[in-house]
Amino acid sequence: MKKQRLGFYLLWASLILVLAAAVLAGAAWTWMHRPLHLAAPKVDFVVDPGASPRMVARALNAAGVQVWEPGFVWMARLSERDKLMKAGGYQAQEGDTPWRLLERIARGDMSQRQITFVEGWTYRQIRQALRANPDVRQTLDGVSDEELMARLGSDIKHPEGMFFPDTYVFTPGSTDYELLRRAYEEGQRILRDTWAQRAPDLPVSTPYEALVLASIVEKETGHGPDRRRVAGVFTNRLRIGMPLQTDPTVIYGMGEAYQGRIRKRDLQTDTPWNTYTRPGLPPTPIAAPGRAALLAAVQPEQHKFLYFVSRGNGTSEFSVNLSDHNRNVSRYVLGQDR
Repeated sequence: MKKQRLGFYLLWASLILVLAAAVLAGAAWTWMHRPLHLAAPKVDFVVDPGASPRMVARALNAAGVQVWEPGFVWMARLSERDKLMKAGGYQAQEGDTPWRLLERIARGDMSQRQITFVEGWTYRQIRQALRANPDVRQTLDGVSDEELMARLGSDIKHPEGMFFPDTYVFTPGSTDYELLRRAYEEGQRILRDTWAQRAPDLPVSTPYEALVLASIVEKETGHGPDRRRVAGVFTNRLRIGMPLQTDPTVIYGMGEAYQGRIRKRDLQTDTPWNTYTRPGLPPTPIAAPGRAALLAAVQPEQHKFLYFVSRGNGTSEFSVNLSDHNRNVSRYVLGQDR
């Protein structure tokens, strides 16, 4: 009789355990596939390199995705997705469940953003764009320009012009350094390729000098058909030792003192970048040149022009001698025909 009762109790205990397991499994399945509550319709979060499931769950909660931490940990471990999680930037959207998010992280299905460095931007403008982007993690505050360039493996200490202007796709949480490294490496690649296409007998002897010249061309004209002709003017001047006398270099040397116009005293105030007071190329680029400006610098148009002036519509008027140039200045700048 006692054995029968014991067997009866064991049977009931087993049934209860099975039912409890079924209830728990059902609750777990329901939790895994129930949409999460988000702080916004779309929430970005970052999975750091080497993050554990617990760290990921905490990152989700901190970002505004309410997920049950122990449940997320056990879900990741029992499914062995904890071994597949990939670091990067992700996005949770309305309707996402804990399982869907875990699968997304295990697949490495990262969200993407993009940032554009515009042709003709200075390094200061590039850094401002990086600081203003909420998806870029800031790591370079307090790092000097020389330290940054050394970290990039460059023997050039000044960062101006060294970061190629383009649109870069990245995952949220990428660092400012990572984006600058990509722009630097792209710039070096394009500069090498462009330098290999240079015309013979150029008055620039290194790729860096070509980069400096290209930056001036970039700032002097945005009109595509004029780029090689403008580059030819500066090439002609360099060949005969004539000062470049280009306003964008003066503006660059003025720094924050520039307020939208150049006065005569600015042209006469010496700085390392003032090509009115100093011969030859300035010591560094004055902006980030694009591919077209780089190609113009190494393949300038062959002509005899030594002067040019803006027509006011984006194009330029070119002249061989100073008297013709003065006449063009009177017409296009002063509005006086003579």
